[in-house]
Amino acid sequence: MTTRAVPARTLLTGGNIHSPADPHATAMAVEDGIVVWLGQDSVGRTLYENADVVVDLAGAFVAPAFVDAHVHATSAGLLRTGLDLTGCESLTECLDAIRWFVRDHGGQLIWGHGWDETKWPERRPPTRAELDAAAEGAALYLSRIDVHSALVSSALLDHARGAEGFSEDGPLTKDAHHRVRRAAQSAITPAQRADAQTAFLDHAASMGIASVHECAGPDISGADDFAELLARTSGPEVVGYWGERGPADLAIGKGARGLAGDLFVDGAIGSRTAALCHPYTDRPDTSGALYLDAAAIGEHLRVCTEAGIQAGFHVIGDGAVAEVIDGFAIAEKTVGREALAGARHRLEHLEMVTAEQAERLGQWGVVASVQPLFDAAWGGADGMYVERLGERGTTLNPFSRLAAAGVILALGSDAPVTRVDPWATVQAAVHHRTDGHGLSPRAAFTAHTRGGWRAAGVDDGLTGTLQPGAPATYAIWDAPELVSATADARVQRWSTDPRSRVPALPPLHPGADLPACLRTVLRGHTIFDRFDREEHHRGPA
Repeated sequence: MTTRAVPARTLLTGGNIHSPADPHATAMAVEDGIVVWLGQDSVGRTLYENADVVVDLAGAFVAPAFVDAHVHATSAGLLRTGLDLTGCESLTECLDAIRWFVRDHGGQLIWGHGWDETKWPERRPPTRAELDAAAEGAALYLSRIDVHSALVSSALLDHARGAEGFSEDGPLTKDAHHRVRRAAQSAITPAQRADAQTAFLDHAASMGIASVHECAGPDISGADDFAELLARTSGPEVVGYWGERGPADLAIGKGARGLAGDLFVDGAIGSRTAALCHPYTDRPDTSGALYLDAAAIGEHLRVCTEAGIQAGFHVIGDGAVAEVIDGFAIAEKTVGREALAGARHRLEHLEMVTAEQAERLGQWGVVASVQPLFDAAWGGADGMYVERLGERGTTLNPFSRLAAAGVILALGSDAPVTRVDPWATVQAAVHHRTDGHGLSPRAAFTAHTRGGWRAAGVDDGLTGTLQPGAPATYAIWDAPELVSATADARVQRWSTDPRSRVPALPPLHPGADLPACLRTVLRGHTIFDRFDREEHHRGPA
């Protein structure tokens, strides 16, 4: 993770600057971490001839840095340092990966993530007997791709006995999963946790991300983990949310932006724990799990609104969304619509929402923190959503409906559930697998940049953009197709509206080569750097 001192004055020239202030800008000046000027190279060299640092962009693309509005930093880092099962294409591959990892890391708890039986030819997860054989006595905790159920070896099973969601042989869900997850977390050493957090934040910075929203809580990561993450002083800015109901000073004591994030109203569709109005198509004996009712939701909204902090909930299934709508209506009767909307409360995921519900959420000033790569992975006519829900599965993640209703959109990954890849996330939001549900390129990009700051309560009209007065939070990208085109061709090929005075974005069509990050800057501080083009320093770097 790279962090440099902030030069007093920096001039970037010879690039493509994505700015509403000047759609044809090729140069940008920064002073003390603030953008102070944009325009053409020749003017910039005259105005800032005494700049401390002059950067020749050589045609590179400069744009506001991304914000990932929903992450689990330690779990995502453990995926990078631990057992990664996301690439397993069969039950056999999964068991083989476990065996090899155990043999290299024997004597400690094995934390793994990412199995998805819906993509395997066997169409089932491993049995406990198969896990125990592969584990050779080791304690295994293996979260499903959606992190709402897990497989464990017999060495951890006693932690879950007697809890709701317990299974003697299959995946653990509900409270049984929460209990065994806490047991697994307690076995992670402080050094392992620090390494995992560093690995994740380094990777996020390398992907052009300047800020992440950590969605923590007592059933997710624990208080120590949350405190250590918020105490970090380098790399992307961490905005913390704590998913627990309680008095407002609970958030203040933990340094959280709000009592929000993954405060569970329900679970996930893949684990069949998302709360539905009607049973699952492939399991008619269950409609999922509802963890909070409308009264509890309404009371939490009241407490947080009166305290001036954000409330928020994890909500996926249509049954859970209906409960949340009723909860907001209850809170409105107590605090009033104006106060409720002013608090900018958050809903994470919000996958099954009707047009009428979207309109009401827009009136309540709600932020929807959504994950377009969910649709890329499980949407479409033949995806997991349809397998679980039948025709209902084609109605999920209606981003355009939410945007049209005035709901603030903020894009994220839910890492480790999907990969941290912001351009791929924008691409997935544009090319939704259900016609009519996607966003325009400009709207998707804005939701992954300025939208993330707005979701965290920063809405000054400048943060998340590049224009004079805005924080110098940006990324430099190698975007060959954009660089090779003339300015006129860029507008013709990639601008969604040729009349617009907003510059074009790199191509986002399926199969396009997405930009590679060269440098990430947070308020003038470089937090990632592999930019190897000409850079002249007149003062200290």
